[in-house]
Amino acid sequence: MLTTRQRLLALLTLCLALLAPLSAHAADRVPPDASDLASSRNPVVFVHGYNADPGVWGALREDLRAAGYADSELFSWGYDTHQSVNEVLSGRLASYVEDVRRRTGAAKVDVVAHSFGSLVTRWYVKFGGGTSTVGHWVSLAGPNHGTSTAWACALWDQACRDMTPGSYVVKNLNAGDETPGAVRYATFWSNCDEVINPDDSVPLTGAANTPVGCLKHNDLLGDDGTSAGVRAFLAS
Repeated sequence: MLTTRQRLLALLTLCLALLAPLSAHAADRVPPDASDLASSRNPVVFVHGYNADPGVWGALREDLRAAGYADSELFSWGYDTHQSVNEVLSGRLASYVEDVRRRTGAAKVDVVAHSFGSLVTRWYVKFGGGTSTVGHWVSLAGPNHGTSTAWACALWDQACRDMTPGSYVVKNLNAGDETPGAVRYATFWSNCDEVINPDDSVPLTGAANTPVGCLKHNDLLGDDGTSAGVRAFLAS
């Protein structure tokens, strides 16, 4: 006949035996790669272009949400586009990126920029410490080697001066390595861009440079093919 102590030990053993398969079954319900996905995908920071605002990213944000991104992984930085790339804006972007990293716990972010935003984000990456905090960098129709159309407003606007061919910003960004660090770079450019002149100002040495066909400057923001290319690049 079992003693009270022996009965309690037997009951405990039986309970543990019953709970073990339940725990294993619960673990099976978690996708085996869920933690890998969470750790491998960076939050995305969108940076708009000259005279624009974060609202321009509506279409691409929707496409990324449809691809599995949560709202908590998508961030749009708004800023005054009439200020200096190197003296003001890149530093403010750096602070914003640090805030995103703090809020999400992510080691790195991915950056998607349009037009003038390409210069701001490139300066942050190259000179502001972004080589260690940016995983993927994307430029849509960026004046990466300057655009002659910026002369139209360069007399009174610092950002326009920064976008002109041969400006202090353009020269320094393209001196030496155009795509420094372990960051993965991509550009998307149109041969019908009415803002970027010449068209081949956009591509960078060392980047994945993708022609999108005959699209106007702002049409890249809502183009399905461009969106698919950006999503594939961010997933690479």
